[in-house]
Amino acid sequence: MKRKDFLKSLALLPLAGFAMNLNNLNLLTDPFENTAKMPVLFVGHGSPMNAIEINEFSLEWQKLSKSLPKPNAILCISAHWETKGTFVTAMEKPQTIHDFGGFPQALFDVQYLAPGSPELADKTKNMVAKTDVGLDENWGLDHGAWSVIRVMYPEADIPVIQMSLDYFQNPQYHYDLARELAELRNKGVLVIGSGNMVHNLRAVDWSKPHHGFDWAQEANEKFKKLILANDHQQLINYKTLGREVELSVPTPEHYLPLLYALALKTGNEEISFFNDKCVMGSLNMTSVRIG
Repeated sequence: MKRKDFLKSLALLPLAGFAMNLNNLNLLTDPFENTAKMPVLFVGHGSPMNAIEINEFSLEWQKLSKSLPKPNAILCISAHWETKGTFVTAMEKPQTIHDFGGFPQALFDVQYLAPGSPELADKTKNMVAKTDVGLDENWGLDHGAWSVIRVMYPEADIPVIQMSLDYFQNPQYHYDLARELAELRNKGVLVIGSGNMVHNLRAVDWSKPHHGFDWAQEANEKFKKLILANDHQQLINYKTLGREVELSVPTPEHYLPLLYALALKTGNEEISFFNDKCVMGSLNMTSVRIG
């Protein structure tokens, strides 16, 4: 029974003899019970073709999913949903958004029909005090989300919602907002930031499919060093990190999902990297697992 239908049925019950306090009611209607703390991921998603190709990156995503506890739900912060204000998708059946061009028809034919979760959208909205989080009924799952999640969970049996990036806000704002989502890790929710730390499409060099420019590799190494040192403040203030980072992050949308993942790290949690590689001269696939 859906939560809203359950609440309607309660309204029909006589009040006499029905003793139930609010805490007990929440236990009955909250589909997200306490669990062991879930890991957090930042995934370099790269080309949408990774969703349908069998390559070193998609194979690593498959391997990764088998090493994780099966989530109750997934919250994805994708580089490809920028808005004025912050929103979460709240529909029961999110559409598959093909937000790209120039790729084979097979990629446009993909439909990733994972359910949404209005319950998780409500929970996420209510735990954020920093800003008013809107409930969105129009977006769905863009390729920053489904191109990765489809490979990790091809059965499409895990509810997925997205949180947008408010493009009017600075990196510190995004990091602080993300910290308010910490409770989700204890509710079986896998939080995934999806972007690319190094992402300069104007500088792409098709003659370097497996290599990066010197500045891209230098930025990649600098980012990893700061992540391992838990130096989040320098990563938040990435614009002060030098020319190689300036070239690697000309616009913030692919970088900001990293800050959402890092903000959820606690204590001495283990950090590991996967798909640690620069490609096409000016992109990297370097990804982070926390916990």
